[in-house]
Amino acid sequence: MEHLNKRFQVFLNIFLIYHLLWLIISQAQALKSSKPTRAPNNITASAIFVFGDSTSDPGNNNYIATIFKGNFLPYGRDFANRKPTGRFTNGRLSTDFIASYVGLKEYVPPYLDPSLSTKELMTGVSFASAGTGFDPLTSKLSDVIPLEKQLEYFKEYKKRIGSEIGIQQAEDHVKKAVFIVSAGTNDFVVNYYTVPIRRKIYTVSSYEQFVILHVQHFLQGLWAEGARRIAVAGLPPMGCLPIVITFNSANGLKQRDCLDSYSSVARIYNKILQNELQLMHHSLASFGAKISYVDIYEPLMQMIQGPKKFDLLVTVPVLRILEDLFQIFES
Repeated sequence: MEHLNKRFQVFLNIFLIYHLLWLIISQAQALKSSKPTRAPNNITASAIFVFGDSTSDPGNNNYIATIFKGNFLPYGRDFANRKPTGRFTNGRLSTDFIASYVGLKEYVPPYLDPSLSTKELMTGVSFASAGTGFDPLTSKLSDVIPLEKQLEYFKEYKKRIGSEIGIQQAEDHVKKAVFIVSAGTNDFVVNYYTVPIRRKIYTVSSYEQFVILHVQHFLQGLWAEGARRIAVAGLPPMGCLPIVITFNSANGLKQRDCLDSYSSVARIYNKILQNELQLMHHSLASFGAKISYVDIYEPLMQMIQGPKKFDLLVTVPVLRILEDLFQIFES
């Protein structure tokens, strides 16, 4: 297990550089441009709650026993004090920018931070844990927080808030909040394609269905706890991940083209996910549900295949992502 964990750390670090670079830097610039730095009046939320993996973990892994941590340089180097926070990026996460844009807070803090005030809790927290996935095995391989445990932490959160403002007020607060779920890549890159356990049982297509079932189960759990506005991110083009190219190209040092055999898995999974989310949205819309699929695959592919078409900040693809996301914010 120690050998596997070391390999996972390599996978994670390289993956994060790719997966977060364009999303975070370009969103930051988009918000600094001539566009408004605050959302229109119809974009409202009482709080933001985040679940998932390293793409949205602001430091929860700092408080657990795992090697999957981002509390050392060069992480955090773009902050004013150049201090790493546990975010697996050089600055703010995309969820930080979203929270800032809708006027909630500048940073979404980790729920496990024991110093959080009631005010911080009220406007939202992240339960995400780097290295996790929808498949329960994924989090076990890297000793991180499973999504089911993240949901348990959310239940605990509700009790804490309920003791401060009252149970009914807490329920109303949750129903007006926005929930963001970003996970799944580790299930394939770190789990399925790296460790043979799942491959002995599932084909790629049956494993996609297996992961989707866990997505459904998790979202049903969020719904049962009062979540009504939920955004779920799809998978990136996995065949363009540097670690995937390095380990699977005939000559990983010289041949750096994306591997469509991996990216095609993401495309198929995303289509299944999108369909399932649409079905869930339509079945629950009469009860106030707004469930949205956030496409990150196509915008990222645009950046990879034609970066010269855009500014360094690639605002067009980023705005496409935001367009998907903000469907759930509209009141």
